[in-house]
This record gives sequence, C-alpha cells and structure tokens, in this order.
Amino acid sequence: MVQIEETASRVHLEWDTPLFRTAIAQYEQALPYADVSEAVAERLRYPERAVMLSIPVRLDDERRVVFAGYRVQHSSVLGPTKGGIRYDEEVTLGECAALAVWMTWKCSLLRLPYGGAKGGVRCNPRQLSLSELERLTRRFTSELLPVIGPQEDIAAPDMATNEQTMAWMMDTYSMQVGHAVPEIVTGKPISVGGSVFRHEATGAGVVMVTARACERLGWNLAEQRCVVQGFGNVGGIAAHELADCGAT
Repeated sequence: MVQIEETASRVHLEWDTPLFRTAIAQYEQALPYADVSEAVAERLRYPERAVMLSIPVRLDDERRVVFAGYRVQHSSVLGPTKGGIRYDEEVTLGECAALAVWMTWKCSLLRLPYGGAKGGVRCNPRQLSLSELERLTRRFTSELLPVIGPQEDIAAPDMATNEQTMAWMMDTYSMQVGHAVPEIVTGKPISVGGSVFRHEATGAGVVMVTARACERLGWNLAEQRCVVQGFGNVGGIAAHELADCGAT
C-alpha cells in the first residue's frame, strides 16, 4: 500500500499545471478552517471527470481543421456542475481543471445548488468567421452530449464566447434530444429564455465586491483610482460601473 501511494504521488496527472497547483494550494490553506473529513478533503483535490475532445470543423475555404476541446467537472455533490466555455489559443486541460475547482468553491460559498465545471476550445476566435464559430460550437456541443445536460452539467459564456454561442449550444443540444431545453445553458439571449441583466452581472458583481471592500476599509469608492485588467465582458462593464460610482 505504501509503495502504491508513493508511486501515485510521483505521477503527474494530465491536469497538473501551475494554475491547477495554485488552486489546490489555496484549497490546502483553507482546509484547516473547514469541518470536513480527510476522505472528503482528498476527494475534492481531484476533478470527478475531465474530458478531452477532437473537434473537426470545415472552414469557409473548405479546409478541414481539428481543434482540441476540453470539459472538466470538478464536483457534483451539491447539484449539476456549472461553468463557462472559453475559446482561446491558450486553453488547456489544466486551466479548465483549476477554473472548475474555483467554480465549486464559488457555488458552495453562496449556497447555490451547483458544482463547478469549466471547458473550452483551443482556437483563435478572432481568426474564425461567424459561420466557422457556429460550426465549431455545434460540433463541440455534439461531442459533449454524453456528459452534459440540465441535471448533469450546464454551460455558460466565458472568454470570447457570448449569448450567441450559448444559443448555438442550446439549439444543438435541443435538436439531439428532440425538444427545447433552455436550461442546458445560462447566458443565452432573453428571446430564448435568458435572464435580464445577465450580460452585465459579472462586471457589476466585481464593482459590488469592490464597494464592500472599500466600506470595510473605511474608504470612499468615489475617491479611489482603479486599475482594470482587460476590457471584455467583465472588465469593460466593471470600468463603466466604477466610473458611474465616481471612481477614476
């Protein structure tokens, strides 16, 4: 038994990357304050499922290209796993695993009945046309069908994905099961069952947390100078919200 444990500890698993090790290091720091058994603690150090996919796509010039896709489901103890889909050239299994871990903690801390997941496709979305992105998304969704569902794993927008991406995913999944399943994704257009304020919610949440932090520190947010990293769906909206609060 000792030999097996020592051998296992020396093996680097597929998702073992610096970002995943960071997520686990944070977890280890929090463990002394958590009332969990060693068995539960050990289980939560690992994802429940990590899927790697090959996604063949026909480009507009008739070339066929195969993209790498990933989906990691960390914990389904509290309910279906939940997490974003990102399109980026740097997407890896380890990155998705780390982000899935963090999604589990976020859902648990807010007492939401979900676990953490994250997925993505390694591609440069800026070099793909809208029709190519649609074909990529629909094929990715088709390949994920055995492991996703409203009671299993629910997708959401993330880096370089948006309401349109979620609409394609919802439509593809619904066609496969024979009826509309709007709950397979969040962040979809309002016209197909999406939520009002969903697009702004993450950036606005950043500002709400910042305002609460300033309040605890005795600072006035309107008097602060803020630095925002990135100017996408989250950073751009956060910057606008901060400006509305009087911050610079």
